[in-house]
Amino acid sequence: MIAVVDYGRGNLGSVEKAFGRVGIPAVVTQDARAVDEADAVVLPGDGAFHDAMANLERLGLLPALRRALDGTRPFLGICLGYQLLFSSSEEFGEGRGLDVIPGVVRRFPPGRKIPHMGWNSVEHAADLRLFGGIPAGAYFYFVHSYYPEPARPVRAAWCEYGVRFAAAVEHGRIHATQFHPEKSQRWGLRLLENFAAIVKDVR
Repeated sequence: MIAVVDYGRGNLGSVEKAFGRVGIPAVVTQDARAVDEADAVVLPGDGAFHDAMANLERLGLLPALRRALDGTRPFLGICLGYQLLFSSSEEFGEGRGLDVIPGVVRRFPPGRKIPHMGWNSVEHAADLRLFGGIPAGAYFYFVHSYYPEPARPVRAAWCEYGVRFAAAVEHGRIHATQFHPEKSQRWGLRLLENFAAIVKDVR
């Protein structure tokens, strides 16, 4: 079972349904015990970085979330749930994240329409398990005004939007995407199938 962490941000039902379509049960939960007992954990979301961290703390979910990020179980961060893995964000003044991946979440520079909303191609070197069977340059759906900037080299897939940024990363058993796979049709579902296969491999 996959626990989809509910901290009041994002269309969690669409994530739950997308996993159902690829044949693995998922449950949306605010229960720390359910997060601890899950085979894998998904942290989706959209909205403000600081508000998300505050909500996770208020709901008592931060300790369970940190345990889910200890490298023993598959973990998938989506959109804001990806950004929260970084050390800090410059959104509305610097705020601290979960600090699993060293780096800063930065606002897109002037010159392009913000937020970055819609379909964009993602390049990868076939070295991320999430992208098995997905061609380099496949299109995924994005909605974001900030992007993560890792402090050191990471295994990543890349997107160009005024700057080149890490659209997805793999850090041990931690996987994360800036785009929304649950809204990305064919290749998004394939990516979730790949995550489901990762989950089944470590059961």
